[in-house]
Amino acid sequence: MVRHHQHNWVVSPGTTPTPFDCRILEMQEKGFIVPTNRLVKTPEQIEGIRRAGVINTGILDMLTTEIREGMTTGEIDRLVAQYTADHGAISACLGYEGFPKSCCTSINEVVCHGIPSDEEELFDGDIINVDVTTIKDGYYADASRMFMIGNVDPKVKRLVEVTKECLEIGMKAAQPWGFVGDIGKAIGKYAHEHGYSVVRELAGHGTGLEFHEDPIVDHYDTRHRGMLLVPGMVFTIEPMLNMGGREVFIDEEDGWTVVTEDELPSAQWEHTFVMTEKGLDILTH
Repeated sequence: MVRHHQHNWVVSPGTTPTPFDCRILEMQEKGFIVPTNRLVKTPEQIEGIRRAGVINTGILDMLTTEIREGMTTGEIDRLVAQYTADHGAISACLGYEGFPKSCCTSINEVVCHGIPSDEEELFDGDIINVDVTTIKDGYYADASRMFMIGNVDPKVKRLVEVTKECLEIGMKAAQPWGFVGDIGKAIGKYAHEHGYSVVRELAGHGTGLEFHEDPIVDHYDTRHRGMLLVPGMVFTIEPMLNMGGREVFIDEEDGWTVVTEDELPSAQWEHTFVMTEKGLDILTH
């Protein structure tokens, strides 16, 4: 994904700016990065995204009862595809820039974008992230969840738990009329306090009308404020924490699978949120 371009908030000629417009325009005039009008969703659009989120959550809930030792990631993908189709929705992953499957399945040292395969089996002690993005009536919802298979090493289990706590901390740090940079600063601080590194090459993102929109949501302290967060913006927070170093590489054979350089475990949790006047509301669970 590209980093931010210059953004401008526009008031239609001949119309009187609302107090909402004026607040954004004031920040814009001070030189802050502000959202474009398209990034602030209407109530109708938010409800559409919420409906996509219900299906997306249903997929992950279904997998909670199905994932088990001995299962292949290809089986997981078929379950995702079937549930999606049964609910009149479309997988955003399937065919996206050539991605061949309906979800991403990332085991142990795979950070993200693992490709499901009938050759890849789940074993006792594995951790796996399943990342699903659902399109319903043209609206997108995106979430991922960690699953622990059988007897997981306590140290690895703690990595999974702290990563989920980082998502919750990032959610609390995101406040209306605050900045995207507040999210990464809070997440990075908590992760480092617990001895984990944060992947920097991948980030959360705006979503809702497209798979990936602005803003880019980094999960570490960039030392920049980033974009202004205003009510109506929809975006993901999806921290990726590594047990070892933060360095990662992309598998050359498939061009998708992101792996930790030191091959130590990685974990990720993700939700789609809408900013409200009171803080974030979760659109996926």
